[in-house]
Amino acid sequence: MTKIPSRFLIFHNPQVSRSQQIADEINRCLQDKPGLSAASLLISELDHNPTYNADMLLAVGGDGTMLRVGRVAAQMGCPVLGINLGEVGFLPQIPENDWQDAIDRILKRDFDLEPRMLVYGELTREGKKLIGQHALNEIVVTRGALARPVRLETKVDNAVLANYVADGVIVSTATGSTAYSLAAGGPILPPNLRNLVVTPISPHLSMGSSVVLSEGCTVTITIRTNYQAILSLDGQIEMVVLDGDCVRVRASNRNCNFVRLQDPNYFYSDLSERMSIRGL
Repeated sequence: MTKIPSRFLIFHNPQVSRSQQIADEINRCLQDKPGLSAASLLISELDHNPTYNADMLLAVGGDGTMLRVGRVAAQMGCPVLGINLGEVGFLPQIPENDWQDAIDRILKRDFDLEPRMLVYGELTREGKKLIGQHALNEIVVTRGALARPVRLETKVDNAVLANYVADGVIVSTATGSTAYSLAAGGPILPPNLRNLVVTPISPHLSMGSSVVLSEGCTVTITIRTNYQAILSLDGQIEMVVLDGDCVRVRASNRNCNFVRLQDPNYFYSDLSERMSIRGL
């Protein structure tokens, strides 16, 4: 049985229309209820890395908002509820006009938690670790501004998977399989699966199919290029990578627990609806 939360943090994105208005309305609603505490915060406050005390985080916006809040929720070990103000919104599951019903159900303990696997990526240069970051959707190594492919020597554990000559390689979670990986031709996985998906971006004279890997695998990508290349995590954290740099991606030891109010089979009906919105 899931615990009834009493401390809420509500994050809104100023780049998404109406997000502050909805966040403030939710905040007032929660604060009016005895025994509850809540605060409405700009999503940029996540960048300051304060120590938050909360039982549940709310993300008011689109997929990008949910990604940023979701990574923090995973770090804190508390669940996240997404209020969708975006156009498609694969990640935030509650429509804008349904937030009051969602809050009522949460306070009645009428909800489930859906664990989502994250990935963890490390960038090393000449044997020195430069960064280590978690991502909810995907980790991508891609070419820079010049429209020239890069060579990406890709291994799974100690076995060579492919020497891609491509615009890039995506290593995604099941959650991220409906994001950049899907746009690059990758498969759609139900979000509760604990797999890695390796998908090349516009490969040239190299293997073009995606590969689905088990949770315990490590993907190692060595960059071979005379031009600038980019490491991107969830499309929100970026870093320039150089020839000879190495990116290692594996399943994270963190989960992000999404608050789920729908039927357990919601994903398939939602998928059909969202693909119709996208015109697919």
